[in-house]
Amino acid sequence: MPWGLKRYQQTGQLHFLTFSCYKRRPNFANAPSRTTFEASLERVRQHYRLCVYGYVVMPEHVHMLVNEPEQGSLSQVMQSLKQSVARTLALRAADPFWQARYYDFNVWSEHKFIEKLRYIHRNPVTRGLVVGPEDWVWSSFRHYAGGEAGQVEIESQWTARKREQSDIFLTVRKHPAP
Repeated sequence: MPWGLKRYQQTGQLHFLTFSCYKRRPNFANAPSRTTFEASLERVRQHYRLCVYGYVVMPEHVHMLVNEPEQGSLSQVMQSLKQSVARTLALRAADPFWQARYYDFNVWSEHKFIEKLRYIHRNPVTRGLVVGPEDWVWSSFRHYAGGEAGQVEIESQWTARKREQSDIFLTVRKHPAP
């Protein structure tokens, strides 16, 4: 692990994660590759019972806002997600698909949650890929803007209302305080 990098997991907090393609190569430069990432994220979300609060797939990196999984650890989630995507998109590639490791920032307040979610959704606009966040299909923005269901289930007020209408209630595992 790099000097000075500390991960604070099993705290019950949300996590803002960033991870990049190897040498910042644009491995997600086309729509099918971004859609493949979303499909892998949804499979991993279901398997580890992970709540995804926000995400964006950029050409050479990904941002996600997630909780700690109910099954397994966050590092297992990341390993499974990265392996799944790499096996699908770069099975016989000479170079690795992903840069090693990932950046993990604990989100400890509602203010930080909103700050990180806005950052995620504005990233394609800031980079000049689209005019507005609603124009970038490979993010959770459209879900927040109008409840649009995408390939990845997003944990939000829209999802909670949908579950209530279907009489589906989740149980949440609480982590002990450190």
